[in-house]
Amino acid sequence: MTETRPPRFQFTIAATDGKARTGTIAMRRGEIRTPAFMPVGTAATVKAMKPETVRATGADIILGNTYHLMLRPGAERVARLGGLHRFMNWQRPILTDSGGYQVMSLSDLRKLTEEGVEFRSHLDGSKHMLTPERSMEIQRLLGSDIVMAFDECPRADQPREVIEASMEMSMRWAQRSRDAFDAGGDHAAGAALFGIQQGALDEDLRRRSAEALTAIGFDGYAIGGLAVGEGQEAMFATLDFAPGQLPCDRPRYLMGVGKPDDLVGAVERGVDIFDCVLPSRSGRNGQAFTWNGPINLRNARFAEDTDPLDDRCSCPTCATYTRAYVHHLVKSGEILGAMLMTEHNIAFYQQLMQAMRDAIAEGRFAAFASSFRNEYLKKAA
Repeated sequence: MTETRPPRFQFTIAATDGKARTGTIAMRRGEIRTPAFMPVGTAATVKAMKPETVRATGADIILGNTYHLMLRPGAERVARLGGLHRFMNWQRPILTDSGGYQVMSLSDLRKLTEEGVEFRSHLDGSKHMLTPERSMEIQRLLGSDIVMAFDECPRADQPREVIEASMEMSMRWAQRSRDAFDAGGDHAAGAALFGIQQGALDEDLRRRSAEALTAIGFDGYAIGGLAVGEGQEAMFATLDFAPGQLPCDRPRYLMGVGKPDDLVGAVERGVDIFDCVLPSRSGRNGQAFTWNGPINLRNARFAEDTDPLDDRCSCPTCATYTRAYVHHLVKSGEILGAMLMTEHNIAFYQQLMQAMRDAIAEGRFAAFASSFRNEYLKKAA
């Protein structure tokens, strides 16, 4: 009997409820259940967590950062060491961003041209050039499963003509990314490439961007240029139209989002994949996410609180430790505090995604979203 090889990339929608969708992305390193949240492993690590602990929370995929990894330890070195999966002991899918967002944020250290972006490292001042071709090469060397096209992400408060010119250049870069990815040999045969829609908050510019990306053809499509300071109301207003401009048979990825109520609102509007540093960064700074809203474990009122962080959470932190103990660790600056808090937050995000998948599959997503908001937003400490 011939063994069937896992697919390179296959997206299946199992159920819909309004605009919300649930399904799976099948890849050679495993399935990704959608809606999906990707913990951010910026420098080949989800801070304060072992990869096996990340997996135990329910995460199917993590994100790696092209900009940081190209500078340290270097993409070529990671390749010599067997690729990012072996390097960090994560054998499931990895999505790598293109490096574009981080480079664009270095406004005082970069020079933007049609060719790409010349920039100086924030680590040692060394000069580098990042182009669509080089971004694809770096992601190939890392061994990424889902590769992101190289783009520019302008601020939403810039003049329309600036945003339009940036979007048009990003679409030219998208074609160059497609061409360079396709020339990637064995890696291209086993990986997927996502294009990134730009256009800030402008419906017409986003439509034109979506049309250009669709004409090029990608395995999935990201919604870029949001969660960059525009506020939730403006982000949701854009998500009321942006996902629907993209092919309905491909996954839609909202980059860099966000708070739990952002995730629920975006799934409600047709988004399938998310990433954000918030659960891990907040955990390291003493904030825990719970079904009743975020709580600040630095607060003195938790000093003798013998409850778990969240009595509805099934993670090991909540099953084993009290708020009083975690409060003590956080106030003392103990490393264990960051570890326990991060594990809980990542687990909470994964439990939220599972709850949304279940609600969509059972046709009760609207009721779930309403109930979640009523509980989550009613208080915060």
